[in-house]
Amino acid sequence: MSKAAVIILAGTDGHANLGRLVNGLETAKEFAENDDEVELIFDGAGTQWIPELEAEESDYYDLYRAVRDDVAVCDFCSGAFGVDDAVNDAGVVRLDDHDGHPSIRSLVDDGYEVLTF
Repeated sequence: MSKAAVIILAGTDGHANLGRLVNGLETAKEFAENDDEVELIFDGAGTQWIPELEAEESDYYDLYRAVRDDVAVCDFCSGAFGVDDAVNDAGVVRLDDHDGHPSIRSLVDDGYEVLTF
């Protein structure tokens, strides 16, 4: 069984960032479909995707919902990028184990392969 931490850092601006988001979601979905352990973390500007992906009219809503149970966000960055209310409304897990941010070291220490998009 594999262990993967997929971290979405790409913001919502531009076609290239949309590609990073979709590739990250597809990667997380592939791990989940194979009963691997997967953490899907939205960090930095990536936290801006939460309100968009939570909207049913989003083109990527179904893909996001396929991995929704594995989603977490950076607590600090959700505030810094102005999506606190959307994260709260979504009930997404917030990670703040290292100075308000997710602990990447803990993931590595727990045997996760860290993949960034």
